[in-house]
Amino acid sequence: MQTRRQFLGNTAVLAAASMLPMTARAQQSPAPTDAGNKIGWALVGIGRLTEGEILPALANCKNARLAAVVTGHPDKAKPIISHFGLDPAAVYRYETYDKLADNPAVQVIYIVLPNGMHAEYTIRGLRAGKHVLCEKPMANSPSECQQMIDAAKSAGKKLMIAYRIRREPHNMKAIEICGGGQIGKPRFISTNHGFQIPPNVWRTDLKLAGGGALVDVGIYGINASRYLSGEEPISVAAQRTDNNTDPRFAQVEEAMAWTLKFPSGLLAEGTSSYNVSGTNHIRVTGESGMLDLEPATGYHGIHMTGRIKGAHQDFDLPDVDQFVAQMDYFSDCVRNNTDPITPGEEGLRDMRIIQAIYESATTGKLVHLV
Repeated sequence: MQTRRQFLGNTAVLAAASMLPMTARAQQSPAPTDAGNKIGWALVGIGRLTEGEILPALANCKNARLAAVVTGHPDKAKPIISHFGLDPAAVYRYETYDKLADNPAVQVIYIVLPNGMHAEYTIRGLRAGKHVLCEKPMANSPSECQQMIDAAKSAGKKLMIAYRIRREPHNMKAIEICGGGQIGKPRFISTNHGFQIPPNVWRTDLKLAGGGALVDVGIYGINASRYLSGEEPISVAAQRTDNNTDPRFAQVEEAMAWTLKFPSGLLAEGTSSYNVSGTNHIRVTGESGMLDLEPATGYHGIHMTGRIKGAHQDFDLPDVDQFVAQMDYFSDCVRNNTDPITPGEEGLRDMRIIQAIYESATTGKLVHLV
């Protein structure tokens, strides 16, 4: 059985990642010691993603440093205090979360919580006077997304959604190629994301997750269809698979398939599933060439080939730590007062499309997006 960690990353850090691999990865490439010049970050939620990816990345960031953590289980913070030399007073509970407002060492809050908690903790973080990076999907509904955007504007703070893949070299190159006409005008995009989800996890709880595989990994294909086409879809048709015989799918869908239509006539089909062998694939077919990414959106090991001007091309690009790149990038945005490329509005657009996909799958009708 393939875990979500294996699906997303082809990484050595598995879903049961502990602080031991975090320490080992941090020691591979020691970060500069000029902590005074770095932006202070507070991590909200010490789960598998935080332990396995984000903390090791913070140890290697050039522009970001760990300044605080928020957790419901203070024991989880003990190895972090030891490894990072974190002041125990900088460990907060959810009950004391709002006191981050009194900590000037924290400039950015990273929300790494179940989807259903994103809106509340993002809004509270913004009201505490901090910039916020929020994991994707942005929230459980477009209305929650809009509330988060409004809170950022009211606070005069930046809100970025953690689409880490937008800092990944292969996907960035794909955007350049598609936008530059090297494969002609894109006419068809196909995206496939899925894996076997284990039982008894929060991602199969509708209230916490907001949906099934569509909101978890299908969102990669939705976002990719937008950033590779450079367009916003105008309609969607979708179908879903429900599996009431499997307790994993008592509240969320097993699988979803959809087709987005764009103003240029481009069609983007996508699939997502919690009940397949791992799949992580994006293909763009243009008038005169194509690009193929597989794996396309993992933490590591992304591979891209293409046919450009009639010739096969295999792209040899760096395998970067996307979490390092993402946090350093947002730290630069904060320091230089520049807008991130994936602000709250980006998350809202995807959530509106996701809502329309669910609507179409439920009604069996084409849903117009504009």
